[in-house]
Amino acid sequence: MKLNELRDNEGARPKFKRIGRGIGSGKGKTGGRGVKGQKARSGVSLNGFEGGQLPLYRRLPKRGFHNLFRVEYAVINVGSLDKAIESGTLPAGETVDEAALVQAGLVRLGKKAGVRLLAKGEITRAVTVSVSTASEAAIAAIQAAGGTVTVKAPKAAEEQPAA
Repeated sequence: MKLNELRDNEGARPKFKRIGRGIGSGKGKTGGRGVKGQKARSGVSLNGFEGGQLPLYRRLPKRGFHNLFRVEYAVINVGSLDKAIESGTLPAGETVDEAALVQAGLVRLGKKAGVRLLAKGEITRAVTVSVSTASEAAIAAIQAAGGTVTVKAPKAAEEQPAA
């Protein structure tokens, strides 16, 4: 057997059916689209139409609520902060701020209002941290290890006008 003799098995690739090419082809005249009307035309999509019956998406109840004023933060835990300093990803002696966390690849800000420090895990060394917000337990954990936490006002709170 040679490379130029390689072929698919017979019937493995059915021949493309050319539609709308005369009555003798078996797919002539209407081209397999039935008779006339909206669905016989090109570019028509009737997704969700159930023949006049009340569609499923209208029968089901509406759920949920989207708060336009919600402030979202990128989250980092005390334990992952400790691991990053131990591995050398973050400098041990310097202040750990949001820019340093982003540069180290520990958080991704994107459209988030800032970084929130949470208390999951343990920290064993004194660290100076500057973030947008932090939980009370995280602040207590860092202070117990001999460090300090500076909480600055988030961007979203600065941009909103006072009522």
